[in-house]
Amino acid sequence: MKNYEIEAAWQYHDGTKHPNGSFLNKTHTYHPAKRPTPYKTYKNAAQIKLLLDEQSSTISALDAISDSTKSEYTNIIPDIKMLSSILFFSGGITKTLKFPSLGEIEFRAASCTGALYHIEIYVVCSDIPRLAAGVYHFNPQNLSLTVLRKGDYRKILANATANEPFTSTAPVMLIFTDIFSRNAVKYQAREYRHAFWDCGTILSNSLAVSNTKRVPYKLIMSFVDSEVNSLLGLDAKKEAALAILSLGHSDQELPTSPPLSDISETEPIEHDMDLDTINAIHESSSLTNQQEVFSWRKQIVQKTHQKDAKPIKNMENTFVKENLETIILRRGSTRRFSHDSISLEQIYTILNRSANGIISDFEEENINDIYLISNAVDGLEQGSYFYNKEYRSLEILQKGKFRDVSGHLGLDQNLSYDASVTIFFMTDLQNILERFGNRGYRVAQLDASIMGGRMYLASYALHIGATGLTFYDDEVTEFFLPHASKKSTMFMIAMGKKVKKS
Repeated sequence: MKNYEIEAAWQYHDGTKHPNGSFLNKTHTYHPAKRPTPYKTYKNAAQIKLLLDEQSSTISALDAISDSTKSEYTNIIPDIKMLSSILFFSGGITKTLKFPSLGEIEFRAASCTGALYHIEIYVVCSDIPRLAAGVYHFNPQNLSLTVLRKGDYRKILANATANEPFTSTAPVMLIFTDIFSRNAVKYQAREYRHAFWDCGTILSNSLAVSNTKRVPYKLIMSFVDSEVNSLLGLDAKKEAALAILSLGHSDQELPTSPPLSDISETEPIEHDMDLDTINAIHESSSLTNQQEVFSWRKQIVQKTHQKDAKPIKNMENTFVKENLETIILRRGSTRRFSHDSISLEQIYTILNRSANGIISDFEEENINDIYLISNAVDGLEQGSYFYNKEYRSLEILQKGKFRDVSGHLGLDQNLSYDASVTIFFMTDLQNILERFGNRGYRVAQLDASIMGGRMYLASYALHIGATGLTFYDDEVTEFFLPHASKKSTMFMIAMGKKVKKS
């Protein structure tokens, strides 16, 4: 099986490392004026206006981020208002800013590398209150659903996931896809990492909003890629499915899906990039039949215990009353950090609320470990640390002033130098690939970015700035040796106090 020829994942990972990855062209340039259109539009297709629920959630943002709505088998069927809220607060337009040389740019609910917004969201559902069964594309530009297919097509998704139990009972499923060229125009072949970084950040919003609505969910990464792409009418060389999020529960038996027919044409996807490297890793990490999907799912990562951990006193600041919707509307990636300190209570709150695992078909516990550099945290010595998820404690690895190191590891950017804390998500990639094959590369990136996305939300709930950054892969591992031996970096985030506007 091609998926388990894992040299493909290693070739891609090594070839997209900064600074000298063989798949990266050092002379490549990008100007924001060449930013591709960040919206996918369909010709002559009917649209259904979404209806936002005007009633805000009553639980705090921190509880929404950290809660995990268990898959209790009660009949919970999202209505169009619940679905609208999940879609809007995942990928809707939350603010518009005007720039002198670029004009107006519309920013969305979740952060995205380069503000290129290459992740699309589709809906496959049964009849739910005020929305007929069908396949839809979410259009954030006018907060609507574009009708792609009429009828109940959930059986096709159930078959594509080898009848994964949750997809067989969910009345609503969201499919997240990536338009490769829209992000590769700036980041070249490294785009395939960004695909899961940005998809995971959006998903962290989706999961948190689902928690506020008490809608049970499950994230699905094991499916026959070609069958899902065909359902959505995608040209998989340009756009492909990354993940499925099943929402709600119904006891009704899945009906037979209608036959697939052609769907409405789209405006052409701007495509002048060399996507061969991206297509190669995506194809190498694809699953081709139900048996392969079923076998892959049996490799779920089990919880591991670290008996030699030495806990440090735990503390958490949970006095946050703002709801999740308010936090998402206020959120925005920080552009400048001050050198002011944040508190140890804030750090513990962010870590504890973000590293709670994901209800999914690939893990029981987060498969990435968390390492951090403390530059300015009241109550925490400067140095490098490991966060022990089992004991919910920070273990010091090395004392010292590492602000220069922090700045360098974040690709020599001021943000990583100025931040109070820089956090690195790392995993034993060889172990993950041996378990899951090349598709494990998708899982490792997504797992890290969902935790990172939760940290974004938790930071803003505590009025701290946060932003995701890229990094020098091998130098991160070298800095955290020997503790991080054999581990690869999947994601990085910096946090601290914003520079106050004059």
